[in-house]
Amino acid sequence: MLIAGDIGGTKTDLAIFSNESGPHAPLAEAKFHSADYPSLQAIVKEFLAVTKTPVDRACFAVAGPVIGGRVKATNLPWVIEETSLARELNINLQSVRLINDLEAIAHAVPILRPSDIHTINAGVPVPKGAIAVIAPGTGLGESFLTWDGSRYVAHSSEGGHSDFAPTDTTQIRLLEYMLKKFDHVSFEHVCSGIGIPNIYGYLRDVEGIVEEPEVAAQMTSADDPSFVIINQAVAAGNRSKLCAATIDLFVSILASEAGNLALKVLSTGGVYVAGGVAVHTLRLIENPTFRQHFKRKGRFADLMERIPVHVFVAPAGLAGAAAYGLEKTIPELAFS
Repeated sequence: MLIAGDIGGTKTDLAIFSNESGPHAPLAEAKFHSADYPSLQAIVKEFLAVTKTPVDRACFAVAGPVIGGRVKATNLPWVIEETSLARELNINLQSVRLINDLEAIAHAVPILRPSDIHTINAGVPVPKGAIAVIAPGTGLGESFLTWDGSRYVAHSSEGGHSDFAPTDTTQIRLLEYMLKKFDHVSFEHVCSGIGIPNIYGYLRDVEGIVEEPEVAAQMTSADDPSFVIINQAVAAGNRSKLCAATIDLFVSILASEAGNLALKVLSTGGVYVAGGVAVHTLRLIENPTFRQHFKRKGRFADLMERIPVHVFVAPAGLAGAAAYGLEKTIPELAFS
């Protein structure tokens, strides 16, 4: 039995899988608010105590760079190590694996079901072509897959922390606004759950778009103000021009960076957009604005038009971690 998890800055999803049921059919699962716990170990212990299901393997997808079996979570005060995690859980685990959360989502791409995605641009996919993955969640994650001659291989990346590159005068002013707040302005600062309030503040403070008092009050009391903005922007009869403008600008930045990633890895096999923010803004991502900004790459516009773009509408990180964990059945770690 495998325990798999998708550990993000906002929530942690855990589930138990078997080889027989596969990565799409968890035997037990639960969600946790990550910040309510001092460590991943605490969440896993609580989950296993409730399920009372014996497990002998573990695979956890974590938002952060995994190096040498160790990761410092990007948006949590947690440091997680494979060896210490297995020891502190005090159960008979044959192996523990940590992988980057976007690498996990990339592992989910080859096992996709038609119901897992919504297509934005059908394009003309090249068989065995590279595939790009971008995921605005709490932060901004990126990864990609390449064909090794017999199968797709997933690669992690921290591209979401690369320099924000504005594409028009409005975005240039956004960058200038952000440089007053941060020494380094990354795409994550303006293209994620933590970035959406930054765009909102810029449009309010610099562009002078009027803020609705009730929206301001909701944001002050909310655990996650970004979803207040999103919900206002996508609601029928939305009265907040500021929220609508915020998400429009977010979508254009997301599209531009998705296009950047597609060019960098030459993802002729497609681009997959994942993450909770993408799911909640799907109706706006479907608008022509996304496709226009995605393909606006000068002489490569025709190439960009042929690249398929899909949005994950089903959770991908947990399924990808499970797929990876179930595939790696040979124990590789020994714990004393």
